[in-house]
Amino acid sequence: MKLLTQSTGLQGRLRVPGDKSISHRSIMFGSLAKGRTIVRDILRGEDVLSTMQVFRDLGVSIEDDGQVITIHGVGFDGLKAPQNKLDMGNSGTSIRLISGVLAGQDFEVEMFGDDSLSKRPMDRVTIPLSQMGVTVSGVTDRHLPPLKLRGSKELKPIHYQLPVASAQVKSALIFAALQARGESVIIEKEKTRNHTEDMIVQFGGQIDVKGKEIRISGGQELVGQEVVVPGDISSAAFWLVAGLIVPNSKIVLENVGINETRTGILDVIQAMGGKITLSQVDEVAKSATITVETSDLQGTEIAGEIIPRLIDELPIIALLATQANGTTVIRDAEELKVKETDRIQVVADALNSMGATITPTDDGMIIIGKTPLHGATINTFGDHRIGMMTAIAALLVQDGEVELERAEAINTSYPSFFADLKGLQDD
Repeated sequence: MKLLTQSTGLQGRLRVPGDKSISHRSIMFGSLAKGRTIVRDILRGEDVLSTMQVFRDLGVSIEDDGQVITIHGVGFDGLKAPQNKLDMGNSGTSIRLISGVLAGQDFEVEMFGDDSLSKRPMDRVTIPLSQMGVTVSGVTDRHLPPLKLRGSKELKPIHYQLPVASAQVKSALIFAALQARGESVIIEKEKTRNHTEDMIVQFGGQIDVKGKEIRISGGQELVGQEVVVPGDISSAAFWLVAGLIVPNSKIVLENVGINETRTGILDVIQAMGGKITLSQVDEVAKSATITVETSDLQGTEIAGEIIPRLIDELPIIALLATQANGTTVIRDAEELKVKETDRIQVVADALNSMGATITPTDDGMIIIGKTPLHGATINTFGDHRIGMMTAIAALLVQDGEVELERAEAINTSYPSFFADLKGLQDD
């Protein structure tokens, strides 16, 4: 599809779709709790719909009236063997976290996904699950999907130090630990998003977190709740960057989740000198209204413990850096290589083809700004964040057209993205 170019400014207010991480987990916890769970403002992107269908296939009744999701939870002991293979679509969150859920079940399942998911290694989850007593097999020694898994009702607790900073791996092990016979200890490499830990408490469970060490006992029973999903800061990130780099812009984003493990992009914007303000902060819901305006930006260094707090935002942060004065260095982000695509290489290739100056490295990028951008043909390779990054980059193009191939990937997390862009352009 041809993208909008030569924007003269973006103005207006938006409510971005519900947080994808919390949306996934609300379906999972609602299904595993006893009683009814009500979920409001959920993201109805393809990834979350995959999670919803998988739990239906596992015997959970889930109703969606278009406004509210109602889940009739069955508890860990109420899941049933599916009649078919479990389709995870494009969702790494679904297959990894649900592997942990199924670790304590005594039936075999086969999980598969699309072409992109089939290239993503699952061994970082299957290795510790195997230590707990799960039988698992996949393609190659990296356990690529399709993945066959048989859990155990005699699941052993685990003491495990994560070799990578990954909320998906951590959450999978927490779900397994909830079904194990005894106390498990999980130690993070770096602190990552803590939605799973927060929701255990919300659903009546117990978990002990001290720094990077997590202790959790098996045999807990969760109770249905009401969940209101805040806006996804990963989706908001595209408008934050657009408001900063497109001339004559001011964008107000309402009800954005500001969980402290997810706000690394806000820190980066402030470090680069961006005009950004937070208002209507809700400490309980961990949400706020965020306003950004066109800004004169400076390059910065992004590395270390901040990386897990902005890992999904790094593609759009790379675009931000192309419009900052000086050099921006991103390090310690090797996790980008095992996302929907190798995001280090794909981001560099896409933006360089539009005129940017980005050198990919083993664990990040070196980005030289400030560079004008020109037209090009960009393929998302099925990665939603590459598609949205390209659409924002296109707004800066004054020379040539931008053609986006496989634009439908954006529906994975933000089905209304182009409608929202048009609204900001028309205001």
